[in-house]
Amino acid sequence: MKAKVKRQKAEVWTRFARGTFTYSSSLHFCLLPFYFLLFEGSNALEFMLRNWREILELTGEHLLLVAVSMLIAVGFGLPLGLLLTRRARWKRPVLAAANVLQTVPSLALFGFLIPLPFVGGIGARAAVVALVLYALLPVIRNTVTGVEGVDRGVREAAVAMGMTDRQVLRQVELPLAAPVILAGVRVATVISVGVATVAAFIGAGGLGMLINRGLRQNDDNLMLAGAIPAALLALAADASLGLIQSRMEVRQRFARGGRGGRSLVPRFAAAALSLAVLAGLGLALWRWTARADVKVGSKDFTESILLAEIFAQELEARGLKVERRYELGGVLAHDALVAGEVDAYPEYTGTSLMAILKHPPSTDARAVYERVKADYTARFDVEVGPRLGFEDTFAILVRGEDARRLGLRTVSDAAPHTPRWRAGFGQDFMSRADGYEGFARAYGLRFAGRPREMDLSLSYRALAEGQVDVIAGNSTDGMISTLGLTQLEDDRHYFPPYEAVLLLRRDALERLPAAREALRRLAGSISTEEMRRLNFEVDGRKRAAADVAREWRRAKGL
Repeated sequence: MKAKVKRQKAEVWTRFARGTFTYSSSLHFCLLPFYFLLFEGSNALEFMLRNWREILELTGEHLLLVAVSMLIAVGFGLPLGLLLTRRARWKRPVLAAANVLQTVPSLALFGFLIPLPFVGGIGARAAVVALVLYALLPVIRNTVTGVEGVDRGVREAAVAMGMTDRQVLRQVELPLAAPVILAGVRVATVISVGVATVAAFIGAGGLGMLINRGLRQNDDNLMLAGAIPAALLALAADASLGLIQSRMEVRQRFARGGRGGRSLVPRFAAAALSLAVLAGLGLALWRWTARADVKVGSKDFTESILLAEIFAQELEARGLKVERRYELGGVLAHDALVAGEVDAYPEYTGTSLMAILKHPPSTDARAVYERVKADYTARFDVEVGPRLGFEDTFAILVRGEDARRLGLRTVSDAAPHTPRWRAGFGQDFMSRADGYEGFARAYGLRFAGRPREMDLSLSYRALAEGQVDVIAGNSTDGMISTLGLTQLEDDRHYFPPYEAVLLLRRDALERLPAAREALRRLAGSISTEEMRRLNFEVDGRKRAAADVAREWRRAKGL
């Protein structure tokens, strides 16, 4: 029973984190966090009460993202849908385009938006644009369906009474189509609440931050703290809009009995458009007044957040105002740096060499660093800072009890056992030049089946729970100690060096001399053991990254 619940948890957390929702699945998955809460006991409730300020703040961010995007979607989609009822030849291509937008994976859409001027970048702006694009289809489609569904005889009677086309639309078609139109808004809102969790991947905040952090730290309390408010928002939105929809249907029945009234739809559309404009202006003003001296980003795993936080605190200690844009998924951190959406973020030389610069692997650590440094300056106008003192390479991990039982110390020791093993690797390891294909050839590995591809944070849980037998993690990850895993030595030296560095835009360095001094102070300051201990403090002991970073800086006398 416990194993089944754990598998269900992994599924729902992944669905919440990735934003893979439809209207029906959103409502279905809204109930699952409460089901899981029954198995967590009072710990989850105590955690939520203890951290209510952060949960409330992130709920507010989530609600703002959904509200602004829905106001814009209704303000644009409703008039467009009405136009399509008068321009029949436009209907098919416009609805086809909206359908295509619905099929684009949310994280991919964010990636496409980042380099675009005005509508792209990272943060709330890109998140709102993406949510608007996802919400347009149900709004436009239901507007067209509702208006075209009005009885033809009613429309002809209105024309016979001398009404103009505009009067027919406002006084006849819109009032009768109102419940169908609102049903589209209702569907779009519920879907937006679910999809908005993926905004955390581009630093837009919201409840996805807690869910992603919980996945990364193997902490069900964190995941529930994000999933339960998101579920409540979805249920509340569905119930409140459903109530308005039922009131409209009642008004229609009264109207048919001769007790009609003015339609709410035109007023609702005008109010939505006005609020969308005001919200957009307010958001732009808020972003302008909150402008920082420097924007520091990070990738979406604990170590990157810790390194970014250490650097951010170093800058703040020198009097600079720092804006934090953490937990950027995939290559979004690099794209944001190049686009000027962040000024700095932590990276690894091996990742830069192969994943960004597309050079072949190399095992010469100094040569890799020098090549990355030269190419980043020439191609991106980005400075590669001095090495921080440790390397975080891929770690081939097995359960500790399996390593002791089979006498496993190196990857070569494990190779004869792989035909009976199930492997699970992260998407990054499966797709990179120095990843699975070359690694399997180098060691002659033959697994029982094709490795299962999964989120890196979930792969640790899958290994600990016996769902897979070997994974590729990170060598400094605190989850290794937390879950009692064993790292196998790369005895054939297949993996290239992954030395930690900080990347900074050169224009930011010229503008802020204090940033260069902060880089110099951090050079060679963190050992591999220290980094693993810092990761364990966050992942194992569930401490805040900011507190761990501050404690480390104090111990180092920084």
